[in-house]
Amino acid sequence: MSAQSPTVISFTELRALLEQVFTRHGTSPEVAAILAHNCASAERDGAHSHGVFRIPGYVSTLGSGWVNGKALPVVEDVASGFVRVDAANGFAQPALAAARPLLIEKARSAGIAVLAIRNSHHFAALWPDVEPFADEGLVALSVVNSMTCVVPHGADRPLFGTNPIAFAAPRADGSPIVFDLATSAIAHGDVQIAARKGECVPPGTGVDSLGQPTQDPRAILEGGALLPFGGHKGSALSMMVELLAAALTGGNFSFEFDWSNHPGAKTPWTGQLLIVIDPGKSAGQSFAERSQELVRQMHAAGLRRLPGDRRHRTRARAELEGIVIDREDLDRLKGLARG
Repeated sequence: MSAQSPTVISFTELRALLEQVFTRHGTSPEVAAILAHNCASAERDGAHSHGVFRIPGYVSTLGSGWVNGKALPVVEDVASGFVRVDAANGFAQPALAAARPLLIEKARSAGIAVLAIRNSHHFAALWPDVEPFADEGLVALSVVNSMTCVVPHGADRPLFGTNPIAFAAPRADGSPIVFDLATSAIAHGDVQIAARKGECVPPGTGVDSLGQPTQDPRAILEGGALLPFGGHKGSALSMMVELLAAALTGGNFSFEFDWSNHPGAKTPWTGQLLIVIDPGKSAGQSFAERSQELVRQMHAAGLRRLPGDRRHRTRARAELEGIVIDREDLDRLKGLARG
């Protein structure tokens, strides 16, 4: 079997291998377990731009000293429906994990609760942050900003990040309704993957260093920039994410941090906001049943695939058959685990 050929690994094996990589390169075991589960979940579900593809970036960032891989988040109970977390220059997912019990308790009690994470690094898919809440019957919405790489509609230089929005809601007879979308025309990781494969990106994705439209991912990455999806509409949503994820949380705007003294840094040092709602507090029929009725009507209208359907199908197949991964990528991970 050649180095380029695919091989198969179980989710448990991949998660354990990624834990070794993270601990070997400077995280605490607790942080390693959370990040490894996140990355392995993305790879399992077919979200390759946020799976093992991201590991070299994590390793490079940890080695640069830009992020604290052993940070201890500080959880603050500030109001009946508000939790604040200082991630202490660590990753956002451990901060969310630290605040999760209090956040759920407040959402159950007040009907709605907000979690504001600041001083944090988020480098992963956003749907894993919200889907677990839907599994518990809650509705969750999250936004996070990133590093400057998107030109606002009508502007002539990049200012916003890809600034994704993720949403999750339970439904009665199926997997939760979950979506995760960048407010840029395409995710930054997908541009990187296209560049690595020598492929073009779709028209309207980005511009080169001269501000001219381009389908060359390398031109976008090397001095160019991404565009927002939907023109002024995506640009407005991206602005909203900056305000909610940075201004409201006390985190950095996408343009405010400077990593020039940390060569190799890849993770944006920004903020994240989560809003969790307990639909059981509303009157009338069960929310999950209402969700299921909406899905039924969407299918009746001719919709063949809901947001998240492909991810859930890929997950189910991986749980039965294992996760397909290039042998070259697997060998690289094993090398990183050995240091």
